[in-house]
Amino acid sequence: MVHQERKRPSHAKENASSNPAVRLNPSDWRRELLAGTVSFFATVYIIIVNSSILADAGIPQEAGIIATVLASAIGCFIMGWWGKAPLIIAPGMGINAMFTYTLVQGMGLTWQQALAVTAISGICFIAISMTSLVEKLRTAIPASLQEAISVGIGLMLVLIGLQKGGVIVSDRSSIIAVQSFADPGVLVTLLTLALTCILYMRKVPGNLLLAIIGGTVLAYLFGAVPTNASAGGGGFSWSTYGDVFGQLTVKGLPVTTLIVAVFSLTLVIVFESVGLINAQLNMSGRQERFQRVVQANAATVFLSGILGTSPTVSTVEAAAGISSGGRTGWTSIVTGVLFLLTFIAMPVITLVPDPAVAPILIFIGGLMMPAVRNISFERLEEGLPAFFIIAFIPLMHSIVDGIAIGFISYALFHLAVGKGRQVKPLFYIISLLFVMHFVLQTI
Repeated sequence: MVHQERKRPSHAKENASSNPAVRLNPSDWRRELLAGTVSFFATVYIIIVNSSILADAGIPQEAGIIATVLASAIGCFIMGWWGKAPLIIAPGMGINAMFTYTLVQGMGLTWQQALAVTAISGICFIAISMTSLVEKLRTAIPASLQEAISVGIGLMLVLIGLQKGGVIVSDRSSIIAVQSFADPGVLVTLLTLALTCILYMRKVPGNLLLAIIGGTVLAYLFGAVPTNASAGGGGFSWSTYGDVFGQLTVKGLPVTTLIVAVFSLTLVIVFESVGLINAQLNMSGRQERFQRVVQANAATVFLSGILGTSPTVSTVEAAAGISSGGRTGWTSIVTGVLFLLTFIAMPVITLVPDPAVAPILIFIGGLMMPAVRNISFERLEEGLPAFFIIAFIPLMHSIVDGIAIGFISYALFHLAVGKGRQVKPLFYIISLLFVMHFVLQTI
């Protein structure tokens, strides 16, 4: 992962006590406040994007917005209090795609059942985080496969973004067809994508949020907003959230489907969280907080199912706050408070249309592409499984199946070329579990 060789900053050493969130001097407080604010503006777009993806699962968008805000705020508070590290918790981009497009649309779960799967996966994650297994998982998964998962999820986000923005549509003869650029929605999506890239490359503060605002303005100017959406902006109501909060259930869900769903989601959550947390703690010089940070993340995953949203992770955008000097849990707490303040702007948030959100998904997918350079494709026993993950996640439209094929093939190919001893025993166990995943799907 990135930043692993970075030397720990001197001020991080000063705050590396068992309780780094106390006894800060005035300059430390200003630094943590700034870092928390920067982290918030880097991640606030998630409120809009996540609620839009949850809406595709059948969760009302207003309720999805409230659930996203609450899960993010509570997650940041838990991270600040228990994890005592400057990481930001929010529903994960990629995992929310798995929640909607794999569990609900692919496996046929209702959103209520998918929320139950999320909560159960959270319990499994909590149990794992309380043992030494979480540390062993960090080292058992080959780096090439971890990087391939990031790239594969990124490509799936690009595909979803192109579809949400109306740029591509289904076609009988060629599977996928490009929509006419004369279509207002397509035009707004592409213009907003260009704006997003330019703002990001120019390092404009709050770039993704500004891109969403710009895309929303363009959508209304070009008439790329459904008439019912443009008419309903002022009618935000909290009443819809009552129909989502605590509505998780496994009623009517076959046991085999439940096992497959929980197993698959837990694997993805654990692997993605461990990788992100490890990289960000290395970046902030707080490696000693690893297990507590994982536990804070795991607790929030469980709460996500109750609150009504897809699983949370430590967001990639937390790097913005760390780069701004965030080193303690106060960074997370500041971000959590700012998340709660977004409730004031709720009626405005519901006005954001798909063509303003879709480019953000495409752009985030692009940011995940550099991981491919860390994969050694020359050694086929390493490169082919990584390629399978990268290709099959978007093409099969399933994060779980793509990862499963990559893991199984990695173990198989290493045995076939006589390099089986280079693979850790725990990895073989995980690969066998993925074989069970496919077997259970056929029952």
